[in-house]
Amino acid sequence: MNTLIIIITGIVGTILTFYLSEHLKQGPVRASALLALIVALFFQLFPEVFNPYLTKHIPIVFIGASFIGMISSEAKGSYSILVIASILFSVIYINKSPFFNGYGGALGASAFIALLTTMGISVIFSKNRKIVKRVILRRKKVQIQKKHNKNDLNTRV
Repeated sequence: MNTLIIIITGIVGTILTFYLSEHLKQGPVRASALLALIVALFFQLFPEVFNPYLTKHIPIVFIGASFIGMISSEAKGSYSILVIASILFSVIYINKSPFFNGYGGALGASAFIALLTTMGISVIFSKNRKIVKRVILRRKKVQIQKKHNKNDLNTRV
């Protein structure tokens, strides 16, 4: 259950930051800082709301996920890419090694890895779709040419 809550926190942190930044025109830094402040204050004032594990990790995951939400919509930031990247970030956070101990650098690096991986995979799949479409178009042209050649042979005979 804790894992699911951490993943949902990652998704919410990413989406809220992106929404605040892009749609409400607050800018990425202000959006991330404002939301991180709200979440951190909430858990500072009400630490008994969740179990100690979640009380400790939800603010950290939220802040790290907000780094993903800081992406610009001009950089091909879409909600589907952001959701996948935030899930990947949450999984990296849950399974992190001692190498990633700390807040700032480790969270930023994990967020960057998750976002870069997700965007890379989306580029690969979008190029594959283009290749498949080209193959299908080429195949249709060949079939049309075969029909024309067959019709030409029938009219000559």
